[in-house]
Formats: sequence, C-alpha cells, structure tokens
Amino acid sequence: MDKSMILAAAAACALTGFAWLALAMEEHWTQVFSKPPPSPTPQAVLRALGLTGLAASGALCFVADRPSMAILVWILFMAVGSISIALMLTWKPALLRLVFPR
Repeated sequence: MDKSMILAAAAACALTGFAWLALAMEEHWTQVFSKPPPSPTPQAVLRALGLTGLAASGALCFVADRPSMAILVWILFMAVGSISIALMLTWKPALLRLVFPR
C-alpha cells in the first residue's frame, strides 16, 4: 500500500475517532440527533470506538513513517481532526449522523 494512502486512512481514523468521542457526550448527541441518548450503552460504545479510531490513526502513522515523523504527523492529524469536529458541531452538526447512523 502506498504511503499516501496509509496517511489518508490515518487522517480519516483521527477525524472519525473525534466524531465518535463528540457523540459520546450527551450535549453533542442531543445537538446532532435532537433527542437525548436512549441509554448509557451507546455512549460507552462511542467512547470505545473513538479511542480505537485514535489508536488506529497512530498505528497507521507508525506504519507509514519512521517514529520521529510518525508522532509529529499523528499529533497534527489529531489537532486537525479535533478542530474539524468542533467546527462541524458549530455549523453543520447533522453531518455527524454519517459516522453513527441510527
């Protein structure tokens, strides 16, 4: 697999991971789905998925490059991912339904 494809997958994992972590919060869930979460179970699942997405992003960065560069790229992907999700929650929260359809 090409290095650029691996890094694109790492970026997608970081973005999706932060989206899942945002949806694990009751306020953001209500903002996206216009109703409170049905039970604590979806929140636990979303937290686990979010952490898995961020870990997968880091692992993919380490596969794509040497450790010193992989850490830098992973931190940048996490920064861009978190800011992107924050902006998405501000302007188009309904887009987060794509990562956790109900």
